[in-house]
Amino acid sequence: MITTKVVSSDPAPKDMRIGAISPYALVEAILGKKVDRNSPESARVISDTLQTDYDELFDMKYDSVLYAGLKLNPKENIAEPASAGDMHTLTEEDLATPDLSKVEKVSDLHGIGLKDVGATRVKQAWMQNGKLNMVLHPHALGRTLSNLAVTRSISELVTRFRRSEKGEWTPPNCTWRNMGDFFKDITEYNDPVQGAVGNSWLIAAIFAVHWADPYAIVHGNRASDTSDTKRVLAIELHSKGGSNDAPTETVKVNYDIAVNNSSNLVVYCRSSDTGEMWPSLYEKAFAKWITRTSSDHPDITQTGSGDPVKAMAQINDKTPHYYFTSSRSANDLQGLVRANCMNFRTINPMTAWTQASDGMYKGSNIVANHAYTVLGWASQGGKQYIILRNPWGVTEPAGLTTYPGLLDFFDMTFWRPADMLDTGGVFALEASAFKNYFAGLGVAK
Repeated sequence: MITTKVVSSDPAPKDMRIGAISPYALVEAILGKKVDRNSPESARVISDTLQTDYDELFDMKYDSVLYAGLKLNPKENIAEPASAGDMHTLTEEDLATPDLSKVEKVSDLHGIGLKDVGATRVKQAWMQNGKLNMVLHPHALGRTLSNLAVTRSISELVTRFRRSEKGEWTPPNCTWRNMGDFFKDITEYNDPVQGAVGNSWLIAAIFAVHWADPYAIVHGNRASDTSDTKRVLAIELHSKGGSNDAPTETVKVNYDIAVNNSSNLVVYCRSSDTGEMWPSLYEKAFAKWITRTSSDHPDITQTGSGDPVKAMAQINDKTPHYYFTSSRSANDLQGLVRANCMNFRTINPMTAWTQASDGMYKGSNIVANHAYTVLGWASQGGKQYIILRNPWGVTEPAGLTTYPGLLDFFDMTFWRPADMLDTGGVFALEASAFKNYFAGLGVAK
């Protein structure tokens, strides 16, 4: 008699705050022009615009602006929501650079505001032609963008803190417009691309449901209550308790989405297929639902961080199950994924999330405190892999990051379903590496 091992799930974590803003979408919104996501040059543009070294953007311990509105609890290594009092609005004076033209000796740094040179952190030091070169972190000399310090326009764009909550919401330099069709090609699975808000938990969940069961994302088109010609989308969302939740309801939204006035790019969740709207409308419906507003222009920033496992259940009305990596072996984790797959791809929607901070995220192509869609599994050369997708829809250009257990390019000879989606943001990670990088994974079934 063959018996099947039943793996018990873990208790649901309390008020998960998973989410990192897409640096590509954020920089596009700030600059008002498109960033080439396939160019190594994009790293410099992102770093310069966000005032942070590229390798320090993707871990909460560096106070990156990609985690605006969140703060690190180092004791428990989790993200917590910041309060309005924690946030600082940067002014031109804050961002001013001191005059360094008269600095000739190390002691001269004291005169421009660096009072304790000896305690200043050194990021890098090297000798060249007999000269010592050093890169310092002189935080006392000027403010830069961070998780708790942003300009007013960035605050309005990415954080949930509003100067006024009256009336309809529109992000800065944006207009709500009807941009296209709900579906253009239902056979493409690379559609949802996260925008300029830290809701990777939601976008990863939406895609997980769509990937495991494409028919779960239906086009509920119907006439609006005010006009027989203007159409709205009706989406049923289900209460599962806790934050980012509301009573079970069929949410109706029109086809308006927020578009940048300078670039004509969709600011928040968009489809990788130009003119297709369903990812934007699902995000919009979720924002309208959790804020309990009647407006067709809901505040998308209120979706800024959350629980990717519960979000799947809120969409498909199943039960969320959580599995923490710390108490399981790599083989156990691989087995969990395989148990929810058929023909190497998930048949029950699955997501995974990373730890809030760890030194291993630096230069790894994996983002801390971020949610990913689990697409399936693969086995090759005696190694077991878990296939994941970053909701940013981007795989780092070759040479920017590296990790020996990560494959960012493969075809259907490695993983059969590979020909069913664009590989933007898709990668394979050895099960042992997955255990190290990820805090947990979950399924809604």
